[in-house]
Amino acid sequence: MNLLDVLLQLDMFLPEGLEGQWWISLIWILPMFLFIFYGQKLQMWMVLNDVTKSMKKIKSMKENARKEAIGYAKSINTNMDPTERIDKFVEYFTILPVDMDPNGIIPKVQHFMRVRDNRVKNEVKKLSPTMDALTVSKMENILEAATILNMIFKVVRHFYLMGKKSSSVFFLVQLQMIMPILLQEAEALNKAVDAFKAGLPIGDGIGPMIVGKMMLNKEKKIIAKETVVCEDRYKERILYLMKAEGPAGNVGEPGTAVEKLINEMAVNINSIIMIDAALKLEGEKTGDIAEGIGAAIGGIGVDRFQIEDIATKHGIPVYAIIIKQSVLDAITVMRKEIAESFDKVNKSIFDVIENETKKGDVVLIIGVGNTLGVSQ
Repeated sequence: MNLLDVLLQLDMFLPEGLEGQWWISLIWILPMFLFIFYGQKLQMWMVLNDVTKSMKKIKSMKENARKEAIGYAKSINTNMDPTERIDKFVEYFTILPVDMDPNGIIPKVQHFMRVRDNRVKNEVKKLSPTMDALTVSKMENILEAATILNMIFKVVRHFYLMGKKSSSVFFLVQLQMIMPILLQEAEALNKAVDAFKAGLPIGDGIGPMIVGKMMLNKEKKIIAKETVVCEDRYKERILYLMKAEGPAGNVGEPGTAVEKLINEMAVNINSIIMIDAALKLEGEKTGDIAEGIGAAIGGIGVDRFQIEDIATKHGIPVYAIIIKQSVLDAITVMRKEIAESFDKVNKSIFDVIENETKKGDVVLIIGVGNTLGVSQ
């Protein structure tokens, strides 16, 4: 029995008056057969098309960041073509030490990251020996954004080609599911390049900005690499204010600075208050603040470990105040909502000091984040 015979037999199921018009059955049966035999291929084509569009967007952003880095380098030094150096830099990588035995892993990570940072600075300075610290930090941040975008694109392309090569729809569907998150991060990095070039404060700089204002007109000194500290007074408490040195785009070494302050300078710290930006959850408002306990600091974890370790050894309570923002807000020009959280954070800082410390105590206040465009 062929398909036509089957369709003719289905006449009995058609409404009265439509007997013999077998082509009506064909209208709803044919898509069923197509879906059975070609459904997976159709799904594969749709997923592949969606992932391809997203990958092209990431590639465009990656190329744009590369061009911006080359253009900025040329504006600094017109006597050389930086293209080869920058193309080499965006492929730069760091291999973290073995962590199968966690004992002593932090000093190893700290060592490798310091070597990496020094290497990056030296490579940037080779673009123009006359660059000042601010320009070097701008170039570093631009290259960092270009490097991460390049890595995102290469990883996406790898899984895209693997899925296409293996004709595995499940492989590509997984990539399709995480693509919105990757696109969001890529768009944030792409927009961040303009902020880095202009040297404007970014959302992540709200912590250093708050502490930097408290430091105005006070004597400051370098306590660790790209990290400054000064002393102040508030209601019979001694305050030590700490942040990365601005207005260059630095994050400093607050962990090392806290260790030096307590161990080498023999300052008897009674409480630590840390102010930092934090990623908000969907539905939360940008610029909202929250208070908590613990070391509010991101990064690879070295500084956080150092602060937690020294605080535990000396029994120092660590209080945290965070300013909520998205990934895009954190690395692009500071939004009005974040800047307007200034007074609320200040009030929280002094509330903690008044409620959680007593007269004569020594309180360390740390503004954590990138100090691009933020002085002290």
